[in-house]
Amino acid sequence: MARGKVRYWAAAKAAAGMAEESFEAATLGELMTKITRDRAELARVVSRSSFLVDGTPVGRRPHDEVVLGDGVTVEILPPFAGG
Repeated sequence: MARGKVRYWAAAKAAAGMAEESFEAATLGELMTKITRDRAELARVVSRSSFLVDGTPVGRRPHDEVVLGDGVTVEILPPFAGG
């Protein structure tokens, strides 16, 4: 089980009600389950978001296959509008 922090950006930050929080999880999938439990709006935003794990994009990899290391930073990036 890894310990780290998750950082929320834009709509994810608003839905979470905070900019970051600490977590314990072995995979990105487990982390997503934990942080969205009883937080419907955050779950909605997260379902459309991209993720960085220590600055590396997760892309289309299954979240249950993305193993998290100790001290990791996971960033949740909702879709951004603009041009």
